[in-house]
Amino acid sequence: MSTSPDPRPLTGEPVSLDLLNTRWVHEGAVRDLLADTEGLAVWLAGNGLDFPADDTVLRHTLEARDALRAAVDTPRGQADGQDSRFPAEAAARVDAVLAHGRVRLTLTDRGPGGTPEFDDPSWGPAWLAARDYLELLRAAPDRIRRCAHEACVLHFFDTSRNGTRRWCSMAACGNRAKASRHYARTKES
Repeated sequence: MSTSPDPRPLTGEPVSLDLLNTRWVHEGAVRDLLADTEGLAVWLAGNGLDFPADDTVLRHTLEARDALRAAVDTPRGQADGQDSRFPAEAAARVDAVLAHGRVRLTLTDRGPGGTPEFDDPSWGPAWLAARDYLELLRAAPDRIRRCAHEACVLHFFDTSRNGTRRWCSMAACGNRAKASRHYARTKES
């Protein structure tokens, strides 16, 4: 378990989007929390995932991040000549991660339940993130968003009442956009 603080500007998103947000831009440079196993330990701890922060888990988690990025950032619509919501390559990459686990359905004292099972436990965090993405798609696919600021690479799940959130953070990207518009207006005057 990591005791290092999480340096990222946006945390607390669903695990799939939080995994995407392990890459961010700070002062014009791309930062990557998953550059090493120490950063992986920070991410695992921040998401309450009890898995070892070793090289194998890191490799699988990076594979899941790349697959999720392809699915989230690839334009949807017509793909491969078919009316497809996701291009086949992006879907296949997410499916490849999902192939390493399953949910074993159970009946508990509280009713129906499920327990994740993995063919190799080192795939656990990657699989959980990919499965979470499917749950977000099932719940509200139109609420999975990328920050509207052109220099930002962060993603969020819009939980606002009216579904119009545009920025990863109003204090950061939203403020920069407002300041930029204000500067442009005053410069024209």
